[in-house]
Amino acid sequence: MKGSGRAFVLLSAGLALLGILLWFLLVWLPRQALEPPQAEPLRFTKLSFENLAGWQADDLGAALQTFLRTCPRLTARADRPISDHTFPGTDILVAGRGDDWREICQHAEDLRAAEDFGAARSFFETTFMPFEVTGADPEENIFTGYYEPVLQGSLEKTDLFQVPLLKRPDDLVHVELGDFRESLKGQRIAGRVAAGRLTPYEDRAEIEAGRLGDKGVPLVYLSDPVDAFFTHIQGSARVHLTDGTDMRVNYDGQNGHPYTAIGAPLIRRGEIAREDMSMEAIRAWLKDHEENGAAELMHENASYIFFRQVPIENPELGPPGAAGIDLTPQRSLAVDRKYHALGLPVWIETSETLQGALPDPETGKAPSKPFHHLMVAQDTGGAIRGPARGDIFFGSGDAAGARAGAQNAPGRFVLLVPRFAARAYEEARAAQEAAAP
Repeated sequence: MKGSGRAFVLLSAGLALLGILLWFLLVWLPRQALEPPQAEPLRFTKLSFENLAGWQADDLGAALQTFLRTCPRLTARADRPISDHTFPGTDILVAGRGDDWREICQHAEDLRAAEDFGAARSFFETTFMPFEVTGADPEENIFTGYYEPVLQGSLEKTDLFQVPLLKRPDDLVHVELGDFRESLKGQRIAGRVAAGRLTPYEDRAEIEAGRLGDKGVPLVYLSDPVDAFFTHIQGSARVHLTDGTDMRVNYDGQNGHPYTAIGAPLIRRGEIAREDMSMEAIRAWLKDHEENGAAELMHENASYIFFRQVPIENPELGPPGAAGIDLTPQRSLAVDRKYHALGLPVWIETSETLQGALPDPETGKAPSKPFHHLMVAQDTGGAIRGPARGDIFFGSGDAAGARAGAQNAPGRFVLLVPRFAARAYEEARAAQEAAAP
């Protein structure tokens, strides 16, 4: 009987998955526009390293060590493409294949083994070629920041700790729409299967009201709903437990509802001036309106994150990003995966607000300093959308949180493309120009 029951469960699961596929192929996809996908407005402009402001001053040894942490991911793909991203107007892979990276990563490993970090600049200059990436709207070239909160919590619900971070429910299904149609590449939805159809999952307000029932299993409890909300935004946290130990919680799924930045309605309603908007300003407003409006405002962001526990292997590093690599403070960058392969180095030129400095009395803006660093694309984010959009990981704790919350500045996004791919791209462009009438 046990074997028969198991077979029935497997058959039911198979029929459910078949139902999803049939629904997408026969119902959802036909509803979408049938014209061929339009090319995204994306431009690559070749630069030289002399064009990069601050290149000679940056600590590229630190960038090399961050890059090395990504090498196992790059080389593990063997003869498979690192990603399907191609140069505009060509079929040349920007990141190549796993085998293309073996010699590159071995060279970097040899430098680390010899502790020859002074040679890092030469390594990057001889291995990569810089291309500035721009989209249709230069004003979208914005660099923000994120961090890992450090909070107090409990594995058991107590009088103090009553706000749960939930584990991923076993009925939550994620779907990569690009697997079904090229024009939907980079888009995802989530839901649950009901009667052979994929249906929307509960939103934030419904989940917090307990609508998941026994599917809503707490991973850990926090004391403050505002802390929990910002943990959802950051996607991870370190939690100091009541028994004196620390645990790290990390993103393990999302309910499929779109992310909505709650700063916009506060500006629209005149609660916070646009020039004063920051993560800390939002947090302060929520604290001041705990009994009158805070929950309703947070519910405007219907997106809800589920978590899992991950080990803290190196306290100096952050949580694993989307690439599965522990993030490095001020060296790991979240990018839009629709446009960029994870693992590639990215040079960014932006500015960082000086902490504790008074605003300029004439402009009202806080003074800033240049933030010109070589980063590595190791993460993604729900609000990171666009070819020249980046989110800087600043580290863990309150100090990192203050820097991340104040970071919102325009800048330049320069992708370091491996030379083997850059040469192939230049040859393809030359052939196209020669063939043009």
